[in-house]
Amino acid sequence: MLILVRHAMPAHGPDTPARDWLLAPEGHAAARALGERLPPAARLVASTEPKAIATLAPAGPVIQDPRFDEISRVEAYDDNFRTQRRAYVEGTDHPDWEPRDEVVSRFHSGVLDHLTAAENRPLIIASHGMAITLWLTATVSLRTPGIFWADLRFPDTHAVDLTARTVTRLDPP
Repeated sequence: MLILVRHAMPAHGPDTPARDWLLAPEGHAAARALGERLPPAARLVASTEPKAIATLAPAGPVIQDPRFDEISRVEAYDDNFRTQRRAYVEGTDHPDWEPRDEVVSRFHSGVLDHLTAAENRPLIIASHGMAITLWLTATVSLRTPGIFWADLRFPDTHAVDLTARTVTRLDPP
């Protein structure tokens, strides 16, 4: 079983780079609630970003893997970020943003390695909206990646069946 988790709500602002954001108080509460619902004895893996690690930490020890980090990008902290990010996951290139094929390649490599290491245990990966969306688009052929990305919650959980090439939102997130 593979479950992808989009991190819980971070405390954010223009003075701290996005990759360094910590969870907001409501994010911590949501992470605790999520930890109670995750399968026991799962292999817990997160990106190296604090908000992803903290999202899984209530469920147990978390392995950090940079292959699940959010895309590398130069981005202004302004009201236009949603438009830029949605365009990116839909296929628009932006200067100084990590190429989509590189994101997919590193993410896929991480998934395969951790599935092997998990053996028959569930694998739960906490990552980020754009990276998750790009990988799912390449892996299960999301038909509307922009809509999928825009609909992601903080946190959000999706079960992925690589054999059937399906993704299913788990409720509650």
